Amino acid sequence: MSDVDPKAAETGVPAVAAPPAAAPAAEVAQAVVADPEAKEQAPVAAPEAEPKEEQPAPALSPIAQLWDASKASSHPEVWGVTLADPDTHIPSQIVLQKYLNANDGDVAKAKDQLIKTMEWRAKMKPLDLLKKAFNKTKFGSLGYVTTYVAGEDATDPELKEVFNWNIYGAVASIDETFGNLEQFIEWRVAIMELALSELSLSTATKPITAEHDPYKITQVHDYKSISFLRQSPHVKAASSETIKIFAQNYPELLKEKFFVNVPSFMGFVYAFMKLFVAPKTIKKFHPMSNGANLAREFTASKVKDLGDRLPAEYGGKGPDLKAQGKETLLGE
Repeated sequence: MSDVDPKAAETGVPAVAAPPAAAPAAEVAQAVVADPEAKEQAPVAAPEAEPKEEQPAPALSPIAQLWDASKASSHPEVWGVTLADPDTHIPSQIVLQKYLNANDGDVAKAKDQLIKTMEWRAKMKPLDLLKKAFNKTKFGSLGYVTTYVAGEDATDPELKEVFNWNIYGAVASIDETFGNLEQFIEWRVAIMELALSELSLSTATKPITAEHDPYKITQVHDYKSISFLRQSPHVKAASSETIKIFAQNYPELLKEKFFVNVPSFMGFVYAFMKLFVAPKTIKKFHPMSNGANLAREFTASKVKDLGDRLPAEYGGKGPDLKAQGKETLLGE
């Protein structure tokens, strides 16, 4: 037989050998892998980028932590200062730093005390008490605030001395003055707020530190002629409650505290104080049997001749408290 394709013979077109079938894709892939050169030329997928670790946010400063905590309160005012960002508001920085100082830098304790103060102020409304007229018979001549400045500058806290005087020896009737505990506490808080207003914290321009703080008040308690207080449960209740309230809600505002004309039996006052007042505050307490020696305690003040400017009965040369001091509003 002939090897000529019958169809080719019929058409006169010579037969062409068919091309080999295409290799399966799997075989091509195997060949590429087997051939080192082919492997180098094969496209390689870019490795996936490793996720970046998130950097932790910088820790808030103690002052910032107190500021954050205070924002949760519906009552933003403390000591006449409406709290704001302490980075730009010096009065707020002063208030918050005082709470830190009172708690030796312990943020948790400072935060707890600050929140409790804000809650107490929301309930007590101390600034409103400055507008309240207290009974003159019960509280007249019992509390004064005096302010002494160097020259005419009343804005520099370094050159200002604010005194809060409590003249318990002038009490005419124990039952009238101390019998209603709520009224007595309101009056006592009003005197403290009057002294705070003299510090002018809301317009302060100098920040404080843990080591230096000129925004403080000197307190003088005069117990002359109060032998009748020894047996009074009203006086003991008022003293105890005042100490607790002031220790909680007015931290780091006391510069020095002088107890003048102190009778020997007044030990119960100190017993209450030791229960509620920090030891470092107790060190600021100075009992004096003779009030006429008080003026000698202020020879180192930056306010020139401060001792001489005190009332004469306290060793100075100034007018009496009625003439130079401020009282709360008084009425019938």
